[in-house]
Amino acid sequence: MNSRIADILVQSGLITDEQRVSAERIRGAEGKKSLSAQLVLMGVLTEADITKTLSAHLGIPTIEIDPYSIDNSLLQVVPPALCQKHRIIPISLNQKKLIVAIADPSDFSVITELKFLTNLDIELRLTSESSIIAGQERLFGSSPHLDELLDSFADDIQVVTEAEQNNDFIEIELPTEDAPVVKLVNAILIDAIHKNVSDIHLEPYEKNFRVRFRIDGILYEVMTPPQKLKNAIISRLKIMANLDIAERRLPQDGRIKLSLGGKKEMDFRVNVLPTLFGEKVVLRLLDKSNLQIDMSKLGLDPIQLSSLKEAISKPHGMVLVTGPTGSGKTTTLYSALTELNKESTNINTAEDPVEFNIPGINQAQVNEDIGLTFAAALRAFLRQDPDVIMVGEIRDYETAEIAIKASLTGHLVLSTLHTNDAPGTINRLLNMGVEPFLVASSLNIIVAQRLARRICLNCKAETSINPEVLVSAGMRAAEAAHMTVYQGEGCSKCSGTGYRGRIALYETMVVTESLRELILHGASAADLKRQAIKEGMTTLRVSGLSRLREGLTTLEEVIRVTASDQGANL
Repeated sequence: MNSRIADILVQSGLITDEQRVSAERIRGAEGKKSLSAQLVLMGVLTEADITKTLSAHLGIPTIEIDPYSIDNSLLQVVPPALCQKHRIIPISLNQKKLIVAIADPSDFSVITELKFLTNLDIELRLTSESSIIAGQERLFGSSPHLDELLDSFADDIQVVTEAEQNNDFIEIELPTEDAPVVKLVNAILIDAIHKNVSDIHLEPYEKNFRVRFRIDGILYEVMTPPQKLKNAIISRLKIMANLDIAERRLPQDGRIKLSLGGKKEMDFRVNVLPTLFGEKVVLRLLDKSNLQIDMSKLGLDPIQLSSLKEAISKPHGMVLVTGPTGSGKTTTLYSALTELNKESTNINTAEDPVEFNIPGINQAQVNEDIGLTFAAALRAFLRQDPDVIMVGEIRDYETAEIAIKASLTGHLVLSTLHTNDAPGTINRLLNMGVEPFLVASSLNIIVAQRLARRICLNCKAETSINPEVLVSAGMRAAEAAHMTVYQGEGCSKCSGTGYRGRIALYETMVVTESLRELILHGASAADLKRQAIKEGMTTLRVSGLSRLREGLTTLEEVIRVTASDQGANL
């Protein structure tokens, strides 16, 4: 930001001459930040203040940038070097008009240079400096903080694997000539940790190779490494996961433990899948420090929490948690097990895989290659004098039958299924072949859950919405007319997405006597849902609307992760 922009801010009354001089002095000493960034850091004003004021004085419209929706093909029109030189991002091209986002509109040379290079008419749009930074990070595949992260760990980044005979860790040695690939892979993994990524996807295609991060449940492309490095990158990951690098025809599963300078350890669950153009690798990040095992902090409302605690306090019966992959089922089960984990209780779990080790709980890793299936593990558990049994997932009739019979013979059984909602779990079990009387008599509670993105607290702002849209989503008209809703405007902390973190939405269906009667008489999922709602069940959609009222998420997120209740009385 040059003196002209600073003059505008002073004339507008946003800053004083003293504040300007102070910011320039600090910036001159440090030499890293722009003057606007320094003013924001000092708390004198916000980026939104700067953008709004400049827009009014210069007559340039503003724009909000989603860094993950930028059209990469525009870099063939505007060279990356020019984008980085002038801190600009090409937004759209319509016939002979190129729209460009910029944070410092006082840089008049940018229009002249763009016109000369592109032979197009140029229109500017104002945005914040953090949006430009986030957009360029997305476009050019490098984070400003990435080199700092790598430098901070230096040679302390180690790949460690658990020795088979003990718990000692051994470092995997690598040839020195692999250093560039090693550094690139380390950079990808560290950047994923820094951004709180849940999954990393490395995907080979015919003409390109891309890396995507799943952040708050949404996949974003973050990097397109050179195609020639594809095999080297995948081989490096397979070495780190102790997999067979010569085997490229069959899927493989492994695990990476990354030690970051002794400050933190991160586990990655690795799956390699042969595809048409090479091996696709997906890594699931398992950060035990982020594991929420306090039931009171899961996000259940007081009635739901009370119902779940009552269900797991019973000496026998089944507690089922349902939802798609990545909806937080494991977290809910682990929190329940932690609540039950006492010296007087024998807890056994069969998991595929064991994601987190919990002291005091006997955890078994399922291995179907050697015949250790969920059903086989369950049979073994019943000879281990158990009080509580957790089955990672009920996938077939055999597992379901043994689990249900265990719950009817004095054991508390916890497990998961993949169903759309709590009532639909009943039909899923019946379709597996389980008798209705076994289902009705064994179930204590069914918990369905989803994860919705949380509005970024740093850029949260009120917004308007048509009340009719709220009514169509399931809200009462009287409430919708006076509803205050929020959205994230996008900032550097949320990479311009407006979301940061996730919240859980729950649907808890306590299996009452009236519901048992309906199950015995073969009632449909819709009939079970209606009866459960009459008895006080909060559906996933209602739970989502509650979070909307609290200003924690947006209507778009509620609609994205929950289904309509189809006219149920909300």
